Amino acid sequence: MDTFYSHGKLLITAEYLVLNGAEALALPTKFGQSLTVEPHADAGIHWQSFNSENEIWLETHLSYNNQTLVPDIENELTLRLASILNVAKQLNPNFLKHEKGLSVKTYLDFPTNWGLGTSSTLINNIANWAEVNPYKLLGLTFGGSGYDIACASNDTPITYKLDETKPIVKAVSFKPSFSEHIYFVHLNIKQNSRDGITHYKSNRSDKSEAIKAANAITEALLTCIDLNAFNTLINAHEAIIADIVKLDPVKANLFTDFKGSIKSLGAWGGDFVMVASVEDPTDYFKQKGYLTILSYQDMIL
Repeated sequence: MDTFYSHGKLLITAEYLVLNGAEALALPTKFGQSLTVEPHADAGIHWQSFNSENEIWLETHLSYNNQTLVPDIENELTLRLASILNVAKQLNPNFLKHEKGLSVKTYLDFPTNWGLGTSSTLINNIANWAEVNPYKLLGLTFGGSGYDIACASNDTPITYKLDETKPIVKAVSFKPSFSEHIYFVHLNIKQNSRDGITHYKSNRSDKSEAIKAANAITEALLTCIDLNAFNTLINAHEAIIADIVKLDPVKANLFTDFKGSIKSLGAWGGDFVMVASVEDPTDYFKQKGYLTILSYQDMIL
């Protein structure tokens, strides 16, 4: 049996701007997804995807039709899966060439609505299985900047930058001495990052100054040793992105009375936010109905 594993991701800086060449700080998470492959008696691929409760959330059988994989039941999920596998076959003609029966199972470490990379961890695992470039596989399927693919295959904090279309990934040291004051709170909403990217790209204004400012914040965060300074930096970052996407920062929108700083991560409007607070904010958020609150130590690899 072959087993592949990829880490989840959180984009700390340069959301949206990373698409235009800004240098982002991204953190792989302790949660991820595994994929196992073993022989199966029946021809084709018997596919099962398990959620974090070990329940099957996707099951299908993919048959070969002139070397193209076709799902037995066609819906958005099965067609998307077949497309990923078929693109992987195009990138590596030797992948699944012999049409042997296979059982493939995927296992998520996190709930599917958390937004930690259900898709990116799958893409990276399939790319490793197929022995193809994961960035190319992403670009031909889901699209996006690719920072999530970089997190999937790294076990340290990284900076990520697109030089034209080429990803530049650097392992960095990011170990805030005040990490016990950093939390991640889920907003009870699963945000579609593709929709956020589409909205962002519709704004064709010059972003060069915003990119410079975001880059400076990314660099400053790597050497930040003080919680107050950290709060100042993430507040400034929120203001930069708010001006571009024409949306209110999440704190101004939902948590105006919170004593601390709150930063959106990735596409604005859903998934996790990063919270920096002197006092444990758990009770504050639970009283407002936000029950998924993870410490920095519990979330970040």
